[in-house]
Amino acid sequence: MTRAVCPGSYDPATNGHLDIIGRAAKLFDEVVVAVLINKNKKTLFSVEERTEMLREVTAQWPNVRVDAWHGLLVDYCLENDIKAIVKGLRAVSDYDYELQMAQMNHQLTGVETLFMPTNPIYSFLASSLVKDVATYGGDVTSLLPPSIKDRLAARLAEGR
Repeated sequence: MTRAVCPGSYDPATNGHLDIIGRAAKLFDEVVVAVLINKNKKTLFSVEERTEMLREVTAQWPNVRVDAWHGLLVDYCLENDIKAIVKGLRAVSDYDYELQMAQMNHQLTGVETLFMPTNPIYSFLASSLVKDVATYGGDVTSLLPPSIKDRLAARLAEGR
């Protein structure tokens, strides 16, 4: 069985994330969407909320499962017999950073990283940008799955 992991903070998951996850699901027997826990990063949604939202919006792919992890991604890969990390690239600036990480991960464990170019309609899309736009009342309908858009709106309304 070929397994891959699509790691990220997913705070919140966007249509760009789902595009990469769905495309990876066509290539691998199993895709794990790993919500990475970074204690130094302030998130809008808890790890539990992010995994719950991701389970809901990835249910359309029976070979996708969602998990959470704190620590080195390559350790997660080794513990779960995952041979490949799939990362979406939006721009050349993403590549510079991701290449270093891919080379380090390979050096540490031999786990490969596969770069998937983002669909051009999502090339500008980042969770932080979506949160900023939504915070100021901008329309993010086309950027998020409907259920996540609703949860984002509700969370932002709590803070007002």
